[in-house]
Amino acid sequence: MLAKPVFVLIAYLLGAIPFGYLLVRFIFTSGEDIRHIGSGGTGATNVSRRAGFAAGILTVALDALKGVAAVLLMRIVAGDDYLWAGAAAIAAIVGHIFPVFLGFRGGKGVATGAGVFLVLAPVPVMAAFALYIITVLMTRYSSLGSIIASLSIPILILLFYGWLLPSSPHPQLWIMVATTALAGALIVAKHHENIRRLVSGTETKLGSPAASRSGDR
Repeated sequence: MLAKPVFVLIAYLLGAIPFGYLLVRFIFTSGEDIRHIGSGGTGATNVSRRAGFAAGILTVALDALKGVAAVLLMRIVAGDDYLWAGAAAIAAIVGHIFPVFLGFRGGKGVATGAGVFLVLAPVPVMAAFALYIITVLMTRYSSLGSIIASLSIPILILLFYGWLLPSSPHPQLWIMVATTALAGALIVAKHHENIRRLVSGTETKLGSPAASRSGDR
């Protein structure tokens, strides 16, 4: 039993690895701190605004992979117990949003969330990704696409694993729904400043350069 809580802690520590920060500081710039640029977030959108498309794609991939790793490691000890897998998923997202290595100031958890739920519910996550792409193509607001995709996953899980399979629904359907709903709430809450800017019409569109945040940590 002790191994499972330990792997939840490992999931948090994996999620807390600040790949966006590390890539910008040590690979794509001459020591710049992404936390002082643009939105101050360590996620792919802010990274791409400062360090370019390749840096953003690499950040997405690494942030998603740490989510995948967190859930797969938990499955080694918990098998198909979605309660513990969900705990690892949430821990990884919390680690990304509140990383111990950066004073608990990280990204918004979108890519890490995509990674953990790609393992737990691949079809709904791919559908949510399609919603993200459509929203971004129509509006050029990455934040809006992330919010819509995050909120859609619990509904898509119900659709794909519940309503479309009424004779044999997923055996742990409601644990999956609750876990993804909690994760979505965390991600949307982290977007509170983006929501305020979307409402006021001042949100930065995808492709716009990032401005320096001197002194803002």
